[in-house]
Amino acid sequence: MLMSTRTRPIRNAMTVDVEDYFQVSAFAPYIARSEWAAMACRVEANIDRILALFETHQTKATFFTLGWIAERYPQLVRAIVAGGHELASHGYGHERVSDLTPEAFATDIGRAKKLLEDLSGQAVVGYRAPSFSIGAGNLWAFDVLLEQGYRYSSSVYPIQHDHYGMPNSPRFAYPVRPGLLEVPVTTLRKFNRNLPSSGGGYFRLLPYAVSRWLIQQVNAQDQQAAVFYFHPWEIDTEQPRIAGIDAKTRFRHYVNIPRTLDRIAHLLRDFSWGRMDEIFLDANSSAPHGPKAGSFE
Repeated sequence: MLMSTRTRPIRNAMTVDVEDYFQVSAFAPYIARSEWAAMACRVEANIDRILALFETHQTKATFFTLGWIAERYPQLVRAIVAGGHELASHGYGHERVSDLTPEAFATDIGRAKKLLEDLSGQAVVGYRAPSFSIGAGNLWAFDVLLEQGYRYSSSVYPIQHDHYGMPNSPRFAYPVRPGLLEVPVTTLRKFNRNLPSSGGGYFRLLPYAVSRWLIQQVNAQDQQAAVFYFHPWEIDTEQPRIAGIDAKTRFRHYVNIPRTLDRIAHLLRDFSWGRMDEIFLDANSSAPHGPKAGSFE
């Protein structure tokens, strides 16, 4: 007997931001971009572990991949695509959009898109800004994304944060331009504020039961697909420790890394997951709940 779509679990979007430990924005004051090529890269082995985990749990995901990484590890890009996952863009050089001019941003995302498409043989339609760096002060970025041929962005985090965030923006997928969808990472609305519910440092800091409850509430209360994200370095207990960083940065980067892989495995068992493009763009998607349109408030 076929299961009714009303009882079918909502399919959430599992995403990976493909960058290495030394490329995170918080380390920018400590590691010069000119030093990247000399750093010991660990991203390839970590992606292999992630792909194996996804295969074990029969999960397809979206990999927002830096052009800088793809250029050096083309086999990593091909492995992602061979596994049936979506390849999307994280820009070329992990530069915050808020630090770029429109012209420089166009160059960065155009270069990354072409590189990823040439390596994979597939169209790249999705983009996520490093550090969720599209906000109220640079909404011109959506025009540039559209001009460069992207169909969706996942670059706005509707929370209040010291490094990013636009708390008054819509919480769920909405058209920002004709032909361009913004798909924010997930928050839960409680106590007149948006609570982060989508991964990253919050997922490592909070007990797993809290993170699971937050996603469950979004699925049940809002009847919406959640968007979860993590980085390859968040499962890497043996990554080199960066010397001289301040206590706040050290805590944010390294907290609970030894627990992250097991927690992600629990997520894969506890929820239904899929690719961003299939959940939010595919008109024939089997996901029972599609995105609701919204607008800036």
